[in-house]
Amino acid sequence: MANKDFILASGSPQRRALLAQIGFVPKQIAPANIDEHTKENEHPLPYIRRIARAKALAVAKMYPNENILSADTIIVSGQTIIQKSPDDETQTKVLRMLSGHTHRVITSVCLIAKDGHISQKTVTTKIVMKHLTEEEIETYIKSGEWHGVAGYKIEGLLAGYVKKIIGSYTSVVGLPLYETKNLLNGVGIY
Repeated sequence: MANKDFILASGSPQRRALLAQIGFVPKQIAPANIDEHTKENEHPLPYIRRIARAKALAVAKMYPNENILSADTIIVSGQTIIQKSPDDETQTKVLRMLSGHTHRVITSVCLIAKDGHISQKTVTTKIVMKHLTEEEIETYIKSGEWHGVAGYKIEGLLAGYVKKIIGSYTSVVGLPLYETKNLLNGVGIY
């Protein structure tokens, strides 16, 4: 599989695997280092779009005249953005909040073309979660699978507790492949 003419502004192994699944291997990986804190009263959609764009812009400054692809994914319950949990106790609270409810996973993908043109797509997927028992929550916490991600990994143990996905599965994993492929194709990357 040949490298394609873009730099991935993400260190996520899930995003690299998803891209490879559809035949797109970036020529370089350059994770962006930006401040991802929410602004006061910032809602989920403007937040995720801002962060994905900021990641792409940060890497584009380091690599001018390159195609830069970035993405960011958040979990949202109501209007609450669920951030990465620092410890088991916080993650237990997150799982209790998601248990038995529908929440949203939003991924925004941003592509800055070599000529500076910015294209962005944002995908929202609804996840219907079963009611989790305390034992199920404890088992998931002990797995450690949630470390480094906001909420959970859909491609792991928690998949057994998801009753329904309404939208893009690959977006929940971290990169909506249909939209990403279209963005890349739009700048001549096939």
